[in-house]
Amino acid sequence: MKDKVVNGMQIFARAIVVPVLFLPIVGLILAITSILGNPTIVGEGSSLINVGKFMASGVWPILTNLGIVFCVGIAMGIAKEKKAEAALIALLSYLTFLGANNEWLKLTGKLIKYTNPSELQGTGQTIVLGFQIIDMGVFLGMILGVVVALVHNKFCNKELPGAISLYGNTKLVYIVLVPILTVLAVVFSYVWPFAASGIRGTANFINFSGSIGVFIYGFLNRFLIPTGLHHLVYSPFLYSNMGGELTINGQTYLGAYNIFLAQITDPSVKLFDPSSKFLQYGMVKVFGLVGAALAFYKTAKPEKKNTLKALLIPAVATSFLVGITEPIEFTFLFVAPFLWVVHSALDGIFEVISVLSGVRAFGAGGLIEFLTFNLPAGIGRTRWPIFVGIGLVELATYYAVFTFLIKRFNLKTPGREDDEVEVKLFTKKDYKEKINQKSGETATGADKDTDLAAAIVEALGGKENIETVDNCFSRLRIKVTDAAVVDELGLKSTGAAGVIKNGDNIQVVYGTKVNGVRNAVDKYLAG
Repeated sequence: MKDKVVNGMQIFARAIVVPVLFLPIVGLILAITSILGNPTIVGEGSSLINVGKFMASGVWPILTNLGIVFCVGIAMGIAKEKKAEAALIALLSYLTFLGANNEWLKLTGKLIKYTNPSELQGTGQTIVLGFQIIDMGVFLGMILGVVVALVHNKFCNKELPGAISLYGNTKLVYIVLVPILTVLAVVFSYVWPFAASGIRGTANFINFSGSIGVFIYGFLNRFLIPTGLHHLVYSPFLYSNMGGELTINGQTYLGAYNIFLAQITDPSVKLFDPSSKFLQYGMVKVFGLVGAALAFYKTAKPEKKNTLKALLIPAVATSFLVGITEPIEFTFLFVAPFLWVVHSALDGIFEVISVLSGVRAFGAGGLIEFLTFNLPAGIGRTRWPIFVGIGLVELATYYAVFTFLIKRFNLKTPGREDDEVEVKLFTKKDYKEKINQKSGETATGADKDTDLAAAIVEALGGKENIETVDNCFSRLRIKVTDAAVVDELGLKSTGAAGVIKNGDNIQVVYGTKVNGVRNAVDKYLAG
């Protein structure tokens, strides 16, 4: 039972990444438009102000309708096959629920009268795509996305006989969903208020427990990374009312991420909302792991320092610049798990320090994201220099603590292995060279990708052992039939920084090149 629960959570965590991958792009566009729309930067009366406002108006609807985004993205992510049809069915299902729930509220006399949509805030109802429905926020999309995917996986290949054969397969999926959706539209009208109370209680605990709540949030965001479940920690706080609610110019924004973006585009906001504390879990990406890497290099055996340097520099740069930490974190996770606990605790502690220092900056990603969001927002509104100062202290602390612990307990971190054989993580380049040497010829780019994909698929137990393939920011996520036949060393030889097995769910860490790897594997499997 426990394994099934964990497996289900991992599947959901993998699926939720599908829509989440696109949201930073939306945020970056809004950050850029805030620069164009700021008179103090482009000048009073500049035509760029209207350009910025026009561009912002095009992407804001994505963030104000995250429910439908998550519904489609999660359904597509969990669907084992025919993902495009699953996405379309998810859209149809979302609209079906809106219409059914609105009609039920009418029939039962539960609709709350209003003259302005903002008056519905706090009433338990809201307006979504023109429908007045029970206010479930982004959770509506998450729940419906899962429901759609489960029904889709069960019926998407079901054939119907004779004259009704036209309505089989994916059309049957929607036919089955309609009664389910109408029942849910009724049930949620009565059940969701209780669920909402529980969600508010959880959010209140984190918010009103002060430093303890912030520490738990920061600790879990790091500690759960090996399982892939960390997405379930931060997502509700970033995109739902668990992360706060704020009304600006008559529009209510839910979640720390949406609140920050709303403020960055409104020059009248003098100091950003405290909900930004949920956006500061990236300090360790820019500063902490740099200190850890320096400690690894400092404590490495002299004869292995050059090799270690070649490994650490790109891994640290990936974390520092774009906030993808797995390449550096997985260099010590499995050989020194004790350091992972210390790492998670230090991250939580420094998030607490940042919040207590009054920082209101955006610090969820790497340096590029940090500068893009905080420079146009301004020092006075975000106090981002304090974040940088605390980060430098974190860097020094990581260096000192990791160096002490590595030496004190003789931890076998990279460069300190006992054997005399040089230990290294093979890169994609190494693998390509190996393939070329065997073939005796120079392969084309397409041939090299095919060879890489073939090696990955073979290490995963072959095509017949692979059920689904997805990816997040840095990992290939595969559902296999039999995890026992997966060759971890074979996967690492293709350039993977680490391999994680959680039941039949396999995660292979490739860092920033994961999209290219995923494309190559998809093409290979399709062929």
